[in-house]
Amino acid sequence: MSDTTLVPDAAAVGETARKPGRRRRRADEYSSVAEARGASRWVVLGVLVALALYAVGPLWWLLVAVTKNQRELYTTNGLWFSQFNLWQNLGDLFTYQDGIFSRWLWNTVVYAGLGSLGLTLVALAAGYGIAKYRYRGRGLTMGLIIASFLIPGSLMVVPSFILFVNLGLYDTIWAMILPGMFGSFSVYLAKVYAEGAVPTELMEAARIDGAGEYRIFFSMGLRLLSTAGATIFLLHFVASWNTFMWPLVFLKGAEKWPVMLGMYSWLQRGTDSTVDLTSLVLTGSLISTIPMVVLMIAMQRYWRSGVTLGSLK
Repeated sequence: MSDTTLVPDAAAVGETARKPGRRRRRADEYSSVAEARGASRWVVLGVLVALALYAVGPLWWLLVAVTKNQRELYTTNGLWFSQFNLWQNLGDLFTYQDGIFSRWLWNTVVYAGLGSLGLTLVALAAGYGIAKYRYRGRGLTMGLIIASFLIPGSLMVVPSFILFVNLGLYDTIWAMILPGMFGSFSVYLAKVYAEGAVPTELMEAARIDGAGEYRIFFSMGLRLLSTAGATIFLLHFVASWNTFMWPLVFLKGAEKWPVMLGMYSWLQRGTDSTVDLTSLVLTGSLISTIPMVVLMIAMQRYWRSGVTLGSLK
């Protein structure tokens, strides 16, 4: 019986020798990719922190500033507290000029609230009608609505002024409420949302049960459009709350001014021998943001319910 000598294949030996090198290269590639991902995460985190500081910084400065008196406002660190004078500033704010700030705040609530309610109802009805009904001129209607986006709001001030003067609405609350009840963007938003939120089959079933078109809209359509209605209401409420040019043109008496125009008049006055108007404006600015924060928190459930409704579909 002869001995058989096994000679290893040269290609197999070379392949075996190359495997550790490939593994090292792959490990190096994986480590470089992991390092790049880690660096990118830190970059993204740094950008987010910078944006957060940019957004929160002015609010923090305002919270600190309203606790200071006139001297401390200009002589101490603007980003940290000194003596606590918030209650004194609040007292001066609500008693200056016989408490006219409370009147301005109430005017703003009325203008923004009634105008936003009217706009929400009109926009939902118009958007619902355009989305769910077929009629001659429907395309032209949508074209005019979209074209109206290109018209600046300031371009309508002079025609509106002439119209309101002729109608006897100048220097009345209706000059603030009525124009806010009509908005082309809100109609477009309601139309887009109604196309997906209100099933045509559900409307047909309601008609078979004997419901009329008005009952279908008020009993079924408005509930399905609650998320769009909350969005339209909030957007218009914030815009109306911060409006400045419209009341400056259409309102003469200080008793009818909204809060933004009223505080601007204090800044224009400059100084007063009895109180520091700068501290009053800063304190009023903080107080005027509270209703919007409360409204945002209160309306979160409508957005959550809208998202849940969409997931169930």
